[in-house]
Amino acid sequence: MKLRRKQPGFFDIEERAKKLTQMGDPLIALNAQVDREAFRADLNRVHHGVGVDGGERKSNAGAKPIDVVLKFKILVLQQRHNLCDDRVEYPIRDRLSFMRFLGLPLEDRVPDANTVALGHPVWLFREQIKALGLMEIGFARFHEQLAAQGFAAKAGQMIDATFVEIPRQRNTREENALIKEGVTPEAWKEAPAAQNKLRQKDVAARWAKKNLENHYGYKNHINADQGHKRVQSYAVTAASVHDSQVFEVLLDQREDESGHKRAIYADSAYRSVEKQAMLDAMKIESPIGEKGSKSPPLSDAQKESNQVKSKVRSRVEHVFGAQAQMGGHLVRTIGLLRARVKIGMMNLVYNMLRLGQLIRRDSPVASAAC
Repeated sequence: MKLRRKQPGFFDIEERAKKLTQMGDPLIALNAQVDREAFRADLNRVHHGVGVDGGERKSNAGAKPIDVVLKFKILVLQQRHNLCDDRVEYPIRDRLSFMRFLGLPLEDRVPDANTVALGHPVWLFREQIKALGLMEIGFARFHEQLAAQGFAAKAGQMIDATFVEIPRQRNTREENALIKEGVTPEAWKEAPAAQNKLRQKDVAARWAKKNLENHYGYKNHINADQGHKRVQSYAVTAASVHDSQVFEVLLDQREDESGHKRAIYADSAYRSVEKQAMLDAMKIESPIGEKGSKSPPLSDAQKESNQVKSKVRSRVEHVFGAQAQMGGHLVRTIGLLRARVKIGMMNLVYNMLRLGQLIRRDSPVASAAC
């Protein structure tokens, strides 16, 4: 018996979308809780006479530019699901939830890669963000949304760093030594493939060793709010840069209504006589872990104090753990500037997802269930 094939109904897509919502599509909340239009004015600079290198565009000819907010949402989606540039188009075509998040018509075909900023144009858009310094601006812009919804940073400052690695390059020791001195190895300049080779070599990444493990790439230094566990500020450096070297850059020195500054929580890597003197001069409380040594070793009182401080400071590891689930401890970029954009995007998307968690935590339904 031949089965009759059901004729597609007018409301089939609507019913499928409704079912996705009932099943808890997380992208629905992300769309509802983040004001993406707040980024439009800054992102529009990409299309207002600015080229990839930050210089003036030579011509406004060609097809009408794709909406910058749509491009930005693709970057958010890409970071949220750890998708590389070459693979971002397929799931957008394949997943109804992705199309709905991007605001693409569910009943129509997905426009091709050249008209919806998929595939290679994603890289191009990120290059424009890099050239214009828009990542830092967008990160600060979202802080305004957090504050407006009652999630301004008011508790302690948890400062820490984590390695963000890149694919390891097989350079010789001699080549690595030259790179550290800022010199390009002569062998890399030789024809016929010199330019192609140089494009694939990251001369800003560095090696570092911690707990007998080798790391290659960069570091994501963050200042996270103790109360809401969201990233307040960040800095990106080569992996070899010691955590304490960007300590001052991350500090929030603003005073609250009572004239107090937020306390600093960090591990012993940030402790030194100079740092303590600086914090004392700034009138910032500094419950930073104390360093131990063979002579003299930490006293029982110091060990107990470190344990108390660690209970607060360790909350920053929740941030790094959530970012690791997004693939955030590995980037496939070349150069410090591109790494800053990718890592900055990771910190921003983490904050967006954290906002959703905070809203759910404080909702009447969640409170009643506790």
